Amino acid sequence: MGKVIAIANQKGGVGKTTTAINLAASLAVLEKKVLIIDADPQANTTSGLNFLPDKDEKRSIYEMMIGKIDVRDALIQTEINLLHMIPSNINLIGVEFEMLETEERESILKKAIAPVRDEYDYIIIDCSPTLGLMTVNALTAADSVIIPVQPEFFALEGLGKLLQTIRLVQNGINPGLTIEGFVVTMFDGRTKIHAEVVGELREHFQDMVFDTIIQRNIRLSEAPSHGKPIILYDVMSNGSSNYLKLAKEVLERNENKTQNGN
Repeated sequence: MGKVIAIANQKGGVGKTTTAINLAASLAVLEKKVLIIDADPQANTTSGLNFLPDKDEKRSIYEMMIGKIDVRDALIQTEINLLHMIPSNINLIGVEFEMLETEERESILKKAIAPVRDEYDYIIIDCSPTLGLMTVNALTAADSVIIPVQPEFFALEGLGKLLQTIRLVQNGINPGLTIEGFVVTMFDGRTKIHAEVVGELREHFQDMVFDTIIQRNIRLSEAPSHGKPIILYDVMSNGSSNYLKLAKEVLERNENKTQNGN
């Protein structure tokens, strides 16, 4: 059965979508079959993988969530052979209102993707930068959460609400949910506060913080406007090597958990 990882942080601008796209692409390049789900109405993952959010409005996560289409009808092949996507568009804004009267509304996404879960090694969900019903759906569907953290003081302060939401999901509808790890993004080694925040993060969360640090990188910020993950846009860039290293670390952690029977 494929592992489902939600990429979540309710604070915007921390590299959440960048991490979702490039982790998924790197895992696919490492010969894992991957599905990336854009669960954000801003649809940045969709456009970042070279698909126009309004190109086919009847073939997206929104139609899948309200039961108009099957999960297989929502799948799109990306430029990377082993990477598929379920796109999003602005219509997803309305899905929370439409789900209000639905029974077990927190589990709609989990049930929707169940038919294809065994067909992928990893399913990556890019969450909305809110803690609403769509994010709860993603956390309910997920086995674990990766939390991108920008090394700024206020970024650490904002983790409390997200961790509280994760605990609520763990205590209620998804007791098996774990934190895969915190990944530091947009790191600038020349900035003293960045090093201090990383130190605080490691002191508080210890080995839950990934060893891999995503450095601030111009090529990485350029890639989405070209509709490509960094590994296709500039394979020699620091951004490409950082995310490839992160993907290898994710694989290694999961292999170790499997060997240890966790």
